[in-house]
Amino acid sequence: MPGMVVFGRRWGIASDDLVFPGSFELFVRVLWWIGTMILFTYHKGNFDCYGGGVLHTFLVGLMVVLALIILSLCATVYVSAQGTITNPGPRRSIPALIYLRAVLYVPELVWACLGAMWVSADSKGCDPATVGAVISAVIASWIILLFTGLGVVFVFDPLGNPRPPHSAMEPLGVGDQQSTERTQFLSTARSLAVKVWESRLRLLCCCLPQDESHRAAFSSIAQLVGGFFSDTDLVPSDIAAGLALLHQEQDKMEQSRDPDVMVDHSPSSPLGEDLETELEEAAHCMQFAAAAYGWPMYIYSNPLTGPCRLSGDCCRSREAEYDIVGGDHLGCHFSSILQSTGLQYRDFIYVSFHNQIYEIPFYVALDHKREAVLVAVRGTLSLKDVLTDLSAECENLPVEGVLGSCYAHKGMCQAAGYIYKKLVNDGILNQAFSIAPEYKLVITGHSLGAGTASLLAILLRNSFPTLQCYSFSPPGGLLSKALADYSKDFVVSVVLGKDLVPRLSLPNMEDLKRKILKVVSNCNKPKYRILLQGCWYEVFGGDPDDFPTEMDNRREEELSQPLLGEESLMIRHSSSYQSLASDESPAHTATHLPLFLPGRILRITEDGPSRRSCFSPVRYRADWSNEMSFRSVLISPRMLADHMPDAMLRALTSLTRDRPFSLCPSSSNNTNHNTV
Repeated sequence: MPGMVVFGRRWGIASDDLVFPGSFELFVRVLWWIGTMILFTYHKGNFDCYGGGVLHTFLVGLMVVLALIILSLCATVYVSAQGTITNPGPRRSIPALIYLRAVLYVPELVWACLGAMWVSADSKGCDPATVGAVISAVIASWIILLFTGLGVVFVFDPLGNPRPPHSAMEPLGVGDQQSTERTQFLSTARSLAVKVWESRLRLLCCCLPQDESHRAAFSSIAQLVGGFFSDTDLVPSDIAAGLALLHQEQDKMEQSRDPDVMVDHSPSSPLGEDLETELEEAAHCMQFAAAAYGWPMYIYSNPLTGPCRLSGDCCRSREAEYDIVGGDHLGCHFSSILQSTGLQYRDFIYVSFHNQIYEIPFYVALDHKREAVLVAVRGTLSLKDVLTDLSAECENLPVEGVLGSCYAHKGMCQAAGYIYKKLVNDGILNQAFSIAPEYKLVITGHSLGAGTASLLAILLRNSFPTLQCYSFSPPGGLLSKALADYSKDFVVSVVLGKDLVPRLSLPNMEDLKRKILKVVSNCNKPKYRILLQGCWYEVFGGDPDDFPTEMDNRREEELSQPLLGEESLMIRHSSSYQSLASDESPAHTATHLPLFLPGRILRITEDGPSRRSCFSPVRYRADWSNEMSFRSVLISPRMLADHMPDAMLRALTSLTRDRPFSLCPSSSNNTNHNTV
């Protein structure tokens, strides 16, 4: 629902968000009141010590203040639990209860000061247990006041000026004037949101150089983030509830439909051996893509033995043995690459750990096992890499011989251009092929490195017609359709499970926003129940909810009207919401240029039930898929875990190791799917 308006401004919290914090404080206050009552009853109101009268007054007053606070919290929790996300009518009294609770902080502050004064000046001769109890009460008061202040800062909305109200009935001419004023207000609010996000990014990245490239990146990212939810009036808890509902809805749909139809074979080969060969090559290349992360990934994957193995190699000087650029002063990154890949020092042509925005680490090595000159690009591991990831607008990337619109993700396009100049202009590839002229060129990477590697392969394709690229968990918003089709001859993308990143693109995020708005608008359960049941479902599983609704057939026009006198969830018309009742692909109503995964797509999924014991063995299956299978975000507890490079490497290793036992045609129908 819309953010709560109190003290003359909108806050980043709704009137139904007070159930959990209110219940926790209520629990603490009740225990506190009971403890105070026990202490007072034990002494029967008589304290035979210096300052006993002050102590008597303090305890009586404290019990009265606590009783009033408990009553106000009970009322707040009860009222906040009423209604639904889009029906705030039963919660109209929440602002008044907030004002009452704020007033009660005054006597609590006074009593905390009184207790502190008594402990410091008048507690001589009193029972040590009594003095300790008073000290605990004073400390508890100050802690609660401190956390209240932090909570206010946390839910403070810098854009919290109340939004202009909608008017259902307006005189002729007045509506147009108010519409113009509302448009101007929203334009000003969007500009302010961009400035706020720009300031936040500068503060978050205060350790980075504030040069022109960083300022341009901050501005670009701020415009993207600041405008994403500017056409809705949702608070963070609404989004969390929407994601919980959407996960259960997706699971419910998945259980009720037939398995997804897979591409029967790779576009380049009708034979089952193609899948088998590509899996072996992918498993081999993934070792190099994971190794590019350096010692953090090596320690993460080998927490017990990794530090010991690296300790003997770190801090040793080997500058004369290989060419290393930037960022590895102790040698731990390179030592971990040696341990992960099994290569020798002499096999490395160039290693760069230099890291700036649009400039990411990579290395070039000779892979004698596969007779390849291998270029491995590192994925996201630093704040600078995150800025490169978030520079998600499109940039033209003209490629000779490709018909149609050629554009790609700006940040990764810039990173690929940086590596291309290093490889070609600095003669790194010439040096490698002068050593092994018969070798082929292979490019690989994971996540950010996967997207950059795919674009780098496109740039190098005309010079190296036989090159191959293995892209692991690449971002979904990477290439235009023309470039994605062009890359299918030499790029293989590998996606594990419900990995979020290959499904991330601006159209997909707009589609996710539309679905969140729809599901929270349709659900007639209070938010606290949605969140509780969602947490239970994520942790313990069970059957998805049945989603009882109060507005199954409501149209978008009705949604955009005021909800019981308060603001609508949608504060301005957006092309993203042309049909709230429709589940069409975002490609039909997209306001952003569509971007796709690169190359042919290998999708790896767990074979068996969706929920299993933590100790049960995992078996995987691999199928050829297509880019249209990744046109929506799937909500799952594993959407981030499936993106980790160690999870990808483990799945590929399992597939290639168990291949003789799991390679078989599909038995569910007469078509021969290539499944491992």
